[in-house]
Parts: sequence; structure tokens; C-alpha cells
Amino acid sequence: MYYAIFATDRPDSTDLRLQTRPQHRAYLRDMTAHPEVSVIHGGPTLAEDGETMNGSMLIVEAPSLAAAETFAAGDPYRQAELFAACEVRPWAWTLGRPDAGE
Repeated sequence: MYYAIFATDRPDSTDLRLQTRPQHRAYLRDMTAHPEVSVIHGGPTLAEDGETMNGSMLIVEAPSLAAAETFAAGDPYRQAELFAACEVRPWAWTLGRPDAGE
């Protein structure tokens, strides 16, 4: 099943985000760190200026909500307490799915 992970940065946390970004990106790519969870899509959310990063959004494939939540909890951004909030929700991929034959 697919899950959407929505995270919002704490105010004035740009420096922490930039310092932690290499570890965050390595975690997302390291399948040995989370063998049950595959990252499908992801990237930072942006402020209205279109440049300032203010959160993260990921789509992951996982066997359960618990597995997706464990994956989110292991993210170095989360470990560094970058996020003011982080929510994991089941997600139905209905548009643009490669195997949908659209």
C-alpha cells in the first residue's frame, strides 16, 4: 500500500534543515535502513516565494501504516527535531500511476 508523509518544519529551522539534508537524503536512498519501505516520490515543500524549504512530502510504499510510521520516525530530519508536525496517511495512487495504463 502507498502512504503520504507530510511534514512541516519548525519556524526558523532552515539552518538545521541544510545541516541535516545529506543524512536525510542518504536515509531515503539506503534500502538497507528500511527494507520494507520504498520511497516512490519526495521532495521539500516550499514557501510562497517558491524557494524557501518549509517541510517535506514523501510517497512511500510499505506493507502497513505502522511500517510507514516507523520509516518516518527514522528519518534524520525527524531525529534532529526539524519538524513541528509529521503525519502519515494511507494514499490511493489513482492518477499518473505507471501501471495504470493511462
